[in-house]
Amino acid sequence: MDEIIPIMKPRILLTTTSFQDTPGEHHKLLAETGWEVVTARGPLNEADTLALMGEFDGYICGDDLITAAVIEKALPRLKVVSKYGIGVDKIDVKHLTSKGIPLLFTPGVNHTTVAEHTFLLLLAMEKNFYFHTDSTRSGGWKRKTGRELLDKTIGIIGMGRIGKEVAIRARAFGMKVIGFDLYWDDKFAAQYDIKRATAMDEVFAAADYLSLHTNLTPETRDLVRAETIAKMKKGVLILNCARGEIVHTDDIAAALKSGQVGGYGTDVLDEEPPRADHPLTKLPNCVVTPHIGSRTAESVQRQAVAAVKNLILAMHGEKPLAQINPEVPVKKVV
Repeated sequence: MDEIIPIMKPRILLTTTSFQDTPGEHHKLLAETGWEVVTARGPLNEADTLALMGEFDGYICGDDLITAAVIEKALPRLKVVSKYGIGVDKIDVKHLTSKGIPLLFTPGVNHTTVAEHTFLLLLAMEKNFYFHTDSTRSGGWKRKTGRELLDKTIGIIGMGRIGKEVAIRARAFGMKVIGFDLYWDDKFAAQYDIKRATAMDEVFAAADYLSLHTNLTPETRDLVRAETIAKMKKGVLILNCARGEIVHTDDIAAALKSGQVGGYGTDVLDEEPPRADHPLTKLPNCVVTPHIGSRTAESVQRQAVAAVKNLILAMHGEKPLAQINPEVPVKKVV
């Protein structure tokens, strides 16, 4: 009699905390697969990710550090990585691709949310929001004069989905908009009266507010540094809902202290979570939120459903909704 070899149930690693913590259709969708789901609380550093790798067929990740060493440890079992979100700067995409592993992602799910958060940071700084709420919470009634957004110029680096949503909201506030992107949407710019900058220096010189909405690449790392800050208006407010490494931490801290930069509103840091003595978390003209710009009940569900659908499609050998490395063929796993 032939030996019956049991079929192993696919195992999935899920590390994104907003996926886990937010109720919604994504939980049902993943549970209905019948796959074994193992959870961890990300974002994970390389050591933590390495410790988990080796026994998973699929991986829904957030901002975990997925290096070549992590990928090697995950082989030969790992077949699909589904990124919850759009940023893949923490993933060694080249190595993943060389190993024939599809990397999926979820564009177009959180641009509204991030644009709204950008204005939360801007308004908090211009209206001295935390100064005033801290005063009343402590029993005081201290007041500090703020500034209007009307007629100010906002410079947007990166006119993709999020940058466009920021521009739309800026125009609703009566602001002037100047943008820079290698890929320019003439129709959109004409519709919303957005000036196209031919170089980033043009944006730096014109902006009362500088809003960053570009990917982290070797070219954009430390884009905002002492050299470029010197080209900006004195007292400029800088907004960052992209990646912390786009801004050089020590340089922005020095500029905030000198007054060259009037305020820095950021949802991202170069270290997440930051160390206790991080240069930016204690400055009075710096507003830092803990990378939650895309975390609303609505956007989490959109993002999580897309990540699960991507994983299910790829595990069944079908074309996913979106793939970072489309040159890698999707192969049936289950």
